[in-house]
Amino acid sequence: MTGNILYSFRRCPYAMRARLALKISDISYQHREIILRDKPASMLAFSPKGTVPVFITQSGRVIDESLDLMQWALAQNDPNNWLGKNQAETLKLIAGNDGPFKHHLDRYKYPSRYGDVDRGATDPEHRDKACMIIADYESRLRAHDNLIGDAASLADFAIFPFVRQFANTDRDWWDRASFPKTQAWLERHLSSALFQSVMIKHPLWTE
Repeated sequence: MTGNILYSFRRCPYAMRARLALKISDISYQHREIILRDKPASMLAFSPKGTVPVFITQSGRVIDESLDLMQWALAQNDPNNWLGKNQAETLKLIAGNDGPFKHHLDRYKYPSRYGDVDRGATDPEHRDKACMIIADYESRLRAHDNLIGDAASLADFAIFPFVRQFANTDRDWWDRASFPKTQAWLERHLSSALFQSVMIKHPLWTE
């Protein structure tokens, strides 16, 4: 293998946060943009679970969990000290995002996929439960510019792509919601040069 390879899907929040860490760490790679309904055989050979991101290092190591990839990238180079914050608190926040928040986000955004929720366009019960977690972010952001202090850290970049997905599920509702600090935090990260750089559209990769 002549270099690192990343299988990615532009709109996937897991892939977004992986690309953010790879970008800030200045790690080069061959970008392979896929569509999830037609996964390439080569990606499935590396990672049979069939989710993105899938990163193959130059040495042949396969990293197919986004948080693992973020931590791997930052271990190589962490110029903005994303790993320098309270790691126990960081991992607890990310676990809350990847577990309960993602559970409710999926059922809010895609109710027709789940047999245990209302089959309407969105599911307000799960939206409200997700908002209990957003309320914790709001409280934190009243005290600091970011989730664990004024400087952005791993927690912010691992979480905001999912809050973006939550906000975009019903943008009119989100814009009226009483989370001014979280809304401003999200917009600040979305408008950043870093985020814009990892959202560049790539042509579909084929075998």
